[in-house]
Amino acid sequence: MSDFSSSSSPKIIAIANQKGGVGKTTTSINLAAALVKNGCRVLVVDLDPQGNASTGLGIDPEKRNYTTYDLVLGDVDLHDVIQTTDFEGLWISPATVDLSSADIEMVSNEKRSYLLHDALRQPAIDDFHFDFILIDCPPSLSLLTVNAMVAADSVLVPLQSEFFALEGLSQLMLTVREVRQTANSKLRIEGVVLTMYDQRNNLSRQVEQDARDNLGELVFQTVIPRNVRISEAPSFALPVLDYDPTSKGSQAYQALALEVLAKKGR
Repeated sequence: MSDFSSSSSPKIIAIANQKGGVGKTTTSINLAAALVKNGCRVLVVDLDPQGNASTGLGIDPEKRNYTTYDLVLGDVDLHDVIQTTDFEGLWISPATVDLSSADIEMVSNEKRSYLLHDALRQPAIDDFHFDFILIDCPPSLSLLTVNAMVAADSVLVPLQSEFFALEGLSQLMLTVREVRQTANSKLRIEGVVLTMYDQRNNLSRQVEQDARDNLGELVFQTVIPRNVRISEAPSFALPVLDYDPTSKGSQAYQALALEVLAKKGR
């Protein structure tokens, strides 16, 4: 079990990639669960209008009375938004389709890029003693994603092991650079994690080689395999670590959590 001083501020990680279907939500849920297994207290902020992280952690739509939308655009207390999950040490700020209109509503707000930053720094956040806050971003470089980057200490990028994977990464890196120059000078890249990796597939190995050649130490040593258990777990509203703790997918997310913890400890 890792021992953290809960009096310090939580580390906030935005999990982002403007491409859909690369494993953002899967990584948000399972990295959170793996950090919890290591003794951390973790909040998942569901910032995707699809609300898949909320569903994947067992929050029924009718129980999402207050959501991340209210946190960002309403004057709603953190205690009203943040919900416990069935997993001790893991909380969620749930999402609904309401978030899909948030970008339009934010535009007229002069603090539009800082709304999530300010919401996650309400004094009430200290009551929860979180070690980590993971933000599951929508699949776009929208104002919501910019809010996540302004609020975050770092950005973790899931990268699908497929052709053209690295091409979309350049636009994301440009956005990170812009946010760093204009709104959050401390923002850095937490790392790039290869997802849906198939060891038997030449393409997966080539994408990994290209990523490591181009990005060096930014690429996590851990790769997340294409694993049926990872795919099945959300339909049971479980992280793969609880659904099948011995699966390769579960072991991979545990290894990723250890890498993230090692970076926090530096």
